[in-house]
Amino acid sequence: MTDAVRLTSLAHGGGCGCKLAPGVLREILAGMPQAAAFADLMVGTETSDDAAVWRLNDSQALVATTDFFMPVVDDPFDFGRIAATNALSDVYAMGAKPIFALAIVGMPVGKLPVETIRAILAGGAAVCAEAGVPIAGGHSIDSVEPIYGLVALGLVHPDKVLTNKGAKAGDVLILTKALGVGVLSAAFKQEKLNEAGYAALIGSTTKLNVLGAELADIEGVHAVTDVTGFGLLGHTLEVCRGAGLTAEITAQPPLLDGVEALARAGVRTGASGRNWASYGDAVTGAEGIEDWRRDLLTDPQTSGGLLIAVAPESAEDVLVLAKTRGFDQAAVVGRLDAGPAQIRIAP
Repeated sequence: MTDAVRLTSLAHGGGCGCKLAPGVLREILAGMPQAAAFADLMVGTETSDDAAVWRLNDSQALVATTDFFMPVVDDPFDFGRIAATNALSDVYAMGAKPIFALAIVGMPVGKLPVETIRAILAGGAAVCAEAGVPIAGGHSIDSVEPIYGLVALGLVHPDKVLTNKGAKAGDVLILTKALGVGVLSAAFKQEKLNEAGYAALIGSTTKLNVLGAELADIEGVHAVTDVTGFGLLGHTLEVCRGAGLTAEITAQPPLLDGVEALARAGVRTGASGRNWASYGDAVTGAEGIEDWRRDLLTDPQTSGGLLIAVAPESAEDVLVLAKTRGFDQAAVVGRLDAGPAQIRIAP
C-alpha cells in the first residue's frame, strides 16, 4: 500500500472488535419496547439473532441486517472485502440468500485520498458480485474515522428460517471457521504479523458463509448464528439464552495458522477482555485452562464462521457440506444440554 496514512491508524478499533461489549449492549436494549404486536415480524431483537425477518407471504420472508465497522487492515480493497463479507454473513446465518445490498460509508475525506475511498468501495462491490448481488445504493458521510459496511437484504422460505431459539438439547455445535482473527488483527496493528499470518487473516475474513443458505435443507439442523465480535463464547451464549439450554464448549477449538504462538506470546485484543467481563459470570470451567486459551474463546471474530446446532445423527452431513464448500477447518466444538442458559468449558 502506497498511501501515507495507514487506515488502521485512523481508527480507535477495528473490525468486529468495534462492537459494544455484550453487557453494555444488553443494558442499552433492556428498556426498548418489544415488537410482538407486528404479526409478520418473525424475528426481532428478542433472541439476539443475526438479522430481522419479516414474513412477506406464505413462501417468502425478507431478511434484513446492517453491519459496518472501522478498518482491520490497511489495504483499502481488502478492508472493503472484509466488511462486505461480514455483513452478508448475517443473511446467510438466517438460512437466507442475499438479493441486494446498500453501502454504508463514513470517511475522513480530508485525510484519505479519493483513490483509497474508491478502493474500499470496490472491495465491497467485488464481494457482492461474488455473492451474486448488486450494491444498489447507500449513504455516505464525512466522518472522523473510516467506516464501511452494508445493509444486506435476503429472502428465505418462512419455514426455513434458522434462529437461535431453534436449538435443541442433545445437539452438537459445529463451527465452520477456525478462531483467531482478533489475535491476528492485533498482531497486524503491532507490526508482528508475518506474510503467512496476513494471508490467513484475509483468507478467513473474505470467505463468504454461503453454506448457510443450504443448511435448512439438512434434516436435523436446528439453529445457526455467526461468530463475530462477541467471540465463540458470547455467540454460543446467545444460542443458549434463545433456546434455554446449557452448552459445553471445548477449550481447544480449531485455530488459524500462527494464532497459538501469538496468543501464547500475549497478543490479544482489548475486546476479548471486555467480552469476558460482560458474560464471564455465565461461564464455568475457565479456571482450569490457560489464560491465552480463554482469550481465544472470547476473541472477536471479524467475519467469522457459522456456529451450527445440529442433531448428532446429521452432524456428518453438515461437516461434509462445509468441507465441500471449502471450509476445511470446520469441526465439532461442543454440544447443548438441558439446563440453564450458561456455558461449561471442557478442557
